[in-house]
Amino acid sequence: QGFKDNLHAVFCLAENAVGPRATRPDDIHVLYSGKTVEINNTDAEGRLILADGVAYACKDLGADIILDMATLTGAQGIATGKYHAAVLTNNEEWEKACVKAGRNCGDLVHPLVYCPELHFSEFTSAVADMKNSVADRDNTPSSCAGLFIASHIGFDWPGVWVHIDIAAPVHAGERATGYGVALLLSLFGGASEDPLLNLVSPLGCNGDCPPEDMERDSKRRRLV
Repeated sequence: QGFKDNLHAVFCLAENAVGPRATRPDDIHVLYSGKTVEINNTDAEGRLILADGVAYACKDLGADIILDMATLTGAQGIATGKYHAAVLTNNEEWEKACVKAGRNCGDLVHPLVYCPELHFSEFTSAVADMKNSVADRDNTPSSCAGLFIASHIGFDWPGVWVHIDIAAPVHAGERATGYGVALLLSLFGGASEDPLLNLVSPLGCNGDCPPEDMERDSKRRRLV
């Protein structure tokens, strides 16, 4: 689509299978960020590789904006329902942009509570920097799961971090919906050369620019 900034896609993939090197309860892993994680829930495995992915994007790729998207928690469907993905971010402007992008393209999004100073204590460990699953599942577990990922960038990181939990809207019965493709195109469309994406992007001109100015303005517009 003629994206004009540096764009990287990091796929965080692992085979979730039993084997001699499988993760066991009470294991302690050193993640790519250098932080240690005590395993208290072997079913909370996806966040471990997502944490490595965002740490890699930060340390090795030097990203200014990091967006991770995953079918992370069953609790997402309870928190925001079957049709809205959940967004968690350290930037209020980007939270609003995600919501607006979702309305523009049909991949709906609704915010989660971002409050690491109150919620990250759910991962407290006596033997590691953190555990990999919450102590209290009644205390916004989807938000906490996202905070686990963010902690491997660091809560004082100056860039934009966006976490989108798409566990429920990615399927309808036994069929996949393709959720997320349109959302990403809409959200980042302001940095593309595609006139339609420029129009629907909440970080672009949003239809406020006259058509004759759209091409000229899109060349100088940047997400950061």
